[in-house]
Amino acid sequence: MPKTNKRIGVFDSGFGGLTVLRALLTHIPQAHYTFLGDTARLPYGSKSRRTIAKFAAESAQFLVNEQGAQYLVIACNTASALALDAIQEAVPVPVLGVIQPGAQAARAASRTGDVLVIATDATVRSHAYAAACQALGLHALEKACPLLVPLVEEGWTGDSPRHSVTEQVIRIYLDELLKDAAAAHLHPDTLVLGCTHYPLLRPLIEQIVPVGMKVIDSAEATAAQAVHLFDTKDMGAPGLPVLETWEDCPADVHCFATDSVEKFERLGSRFLGCPTGKVELVDLGG
Repeated sequence: MPKTNKRIGVFDSGFGGLTVLRALLTHIPQAHYTFLGDTARLPYGSKSRRTIAKFAAESAQFLVNEQGAQYLVIACNTASALALDAIQEAVPVPVLGVIQPGAQAARAASRTGDVLVIATDATVRSHAYAAACQALGLHALEKACPLLVPLVEEGWTGDSPRHSVTEQVIRIYLDELLKDAAAAHLHPDTLVLGCTHYPLLRPLIEQIVPVGMKVIDSAEATAAQAVHLFDTKDMGAPGLPVLETWEDCPADVHCFATDSVEKFERLGSRFLGCPTGKVELVDLGG
């Protein structure tokens, strides 16, 4: 299929946001994509709101002003929670974060109105998912799961011989969260994956959650909402299969990182579903 001239920029503080890019590629396959991982300045979660806003705005301006992005997806929960307004003020293009789409997908899925959210400590401390869910009439109970990101980055997922360790960690976190929900007299029927690393754990998580509980992948929800928010009428139809090999990956996906490009290329393929190709180093300063 021929490409269009539509350009979508995708930004994360690291490379976990490649799961969002992967979902975007299946929903809007004909666009041109530029991905930026601000790996020199992660983790954003340990920074102040002011610093996060500064870093995120600089990354957004790079994608828009230097790479010509016409639409911007913030594939970073921390930046979506703490810097979305700053990003929208910094660039003159439509901006979509990952939190609101996740909350809206939970609203569509939940019958009880009670939902669970697992995320990093920084995202949970921001209470961004709880606020987004509350605005939609949901009650969200959040839990930080700090061990899951390093386990994913080590490759201890469902296709690893060591995935049983990760499975046990997930069981502990979910058991604690469900006990907290019961103590609060909640009846959750939906679980939101509030971190861009977690889609790689979705098969394990779906085996562990109670029967009937729906699992919401915020990366997938964001891509689905992008179809409606962005002008996609000439970007191709959704429904393409998940990417499997580099030959299946679009040639016009260009990745940048602010540090550790070798690590980005090595680990990024797990998140994108195919090799990232040559990652270019860029200096944003600060």
